[in-house]
Amino acid sequence: MAGEAEQKKRRRSTNYPLEFKRRLAQQACDESVSVAQLAMRHGLNTNMLFRWRRQLRAGLLGTATQFLPVALAAEPKQPIGVGAGSAGSIEIQLGQATIQIRGVPDPATLALVLQGLRP
Repeated sequence: MAGEAEQKKRRRSTNYPLEFKRRLAQQACDESVSVAQLAMRHGLNTNMLFRWRRQLRAGLLGTATQFLPVALAAEPKQPIGVGAGSAGSIEIQLGQATIQIRGVPDPATLALVLQGLRP
């Protein structure tokens, strides 16, 4: 009996490839998918899949393949929102953090913010 308990202690957890974790975490983010069934289908503990989903949302599983590159267009002659009565805003959510840009940011500032979001 003591040998069995010692073997269980020494058993290492499986190291799953990052792309595998990312792919399943993205599937688990889909509201139409049952996380429990997804975990069962892949022989995983449901809590592990929930943890991977939290890690994905927090940006801890590397660059997600679903994001597209962003490029800034040339600066317009008249800033958007000037005289239109609405300043506008941009909101970016990354995990539990939220970045809000209100008004009309200049392209250099916006480029810096977006560049800072890269892993």
